[in-house]
Amino acid sequence: MKQHARQARSENRIIGLVPTMGAVHAGHLALVQRATRECSPVIASIFVNPKQFGPQEDLAKYPRTFAADSEKFSAAGVDALFAPEPAEMYPSDFRTYVNVDGLGDRLEGRSRPGHFRGVTTVVLKLLEIVQPNFAYFGRKDAQQARLISQMTRDLNLDTEIVVCPIVREADGLALSSRNAYLNADERKAATVLYRCLIAARQEISVGTRDALQLQSTVQRVLAAEPLAAVDYAEVVDAETLESVTRISRPCYVLLAVFLGKTRLIDNLYIEPTAPGGEDFIFHL
Repeated sequence: MKQHARQARSENRIIGLVPTMGAVHAGHLALVQRATRECSPVIASIFVNPKQFGPQEDLAKYPRTFAADSEKFSAAGVDALFAPEPAEMYPSDFRTYVNVDGLGDRLEGRSRPGHFRGVTTVVLKLLEIVQPNFAYFGRKDAQQARLISQMTRDLNLDTEIVVCPIVREADGLALSSRNAYLNADERKAATVLYRCLIAARQEISVGTRDALQLQSTVQRVLAAEPLAAVDYAEVVDAETLESVTRISRPCYVLLAVFLGKTRLIDNLYIEPTAPGGEDFIFHL
């Protein structure tokens, strides 16, 4: 893969990378679509990264559908697929990890200790191996995208991180490989995440700026769904990921909710049309 990337660079071609853990769905393919508009060649990776799973998490049962994924990527215009084995990425004497201080301690970092250390480490390795000009990530994993962007800047990597919109089912559920774990009742109940975000957007649209009031609205919607158990529901600054008291700058409403044993995340990005302004663009 390094030789492939080196040759493309030597020819002044624009390399795009779409990193995935497989179980490819329309959200991944939307990243490929964006990449193929902006880059040639486009390289996708499939690697179920053991370093980002905790001891009680779903590494063993995480969906692995390599043959189908490969076909989907090929049909979507991916030029090369990088699918290393764990021993290739993490040999027995592996000792080096990447930590982004201050952005990964809360929210996902609190609920999944060590998760972001695994994410940033594997992403750095992928960027070093593939040497892309652009790497494409989905905004559904908003905290992850923020950490990766920070890491890339801090380490002076020659890759631009492109964060792409969330892709949703017709009923609003954000696409995720983990949606496959849901039974019929849980799948129906899972739309509560989207309903929470719609309720928050509506509150802001009619003038609410108080973050605690927004959180109360979200908690009320969640409480009405008996199959949902809340991990967190917070309104945070989009840069620092710290809680805010008032909506006046770019913010996220971030959710993590259990439906049975399946944990799903989602978010609403709130962007002022002008600095400190009262009008907002909402990204669902």
